Amino acid sequence: MLSEFKAFVMRGNVLDLAVGVIIGAGFGKIVTSLTDDIIMPVISAVTGGIDFTNKFIVLGDAAGKDVSTLAKAKEAGVAVLGYGSFITAIINFLILAFVIFLIVRQANKMMAASADAPAGPSEVELLTEIRDALKK
Repeated sequence: MLSEFKAFVMRGNVLDLAVGVIIGAGFGKIVTSLTDDIIMPVISAVTGGIDFTNKFIVLGDAAGKDVSTLAKAKEAGVAVLGYGSFITAIINFLILAFVIFLIVRQANKMMAASADAPAGPSEVELLTEIRDALKK
């Protein structure tokens, strides 16, 4: 059973998938930083200083509790609907999906270009040519 597991893990597809997941997680952090640190502040400036991270609706009883920010409301245990965080997550997803689209599109173009490239002579054809040249 251990040898079967080792053979499964060492297959190329599993290793490629693992590398893809690790790189994807790192890329996701880059996109999150891009959204949180660059795009959302620009959107906030354009919309007159709206901070989307603190856009929420209090759903539960907040009597006597500090609910001035989303983090404080969650810390106080108040039920909140954090639609600002949801908007940020949607923007993250759209950026990530667009970048993946661009990568897949470029990969498809490269594969199509390599498929269109003329194939050279096969090994058998080359050996036949060499044999014929030696006979002469």
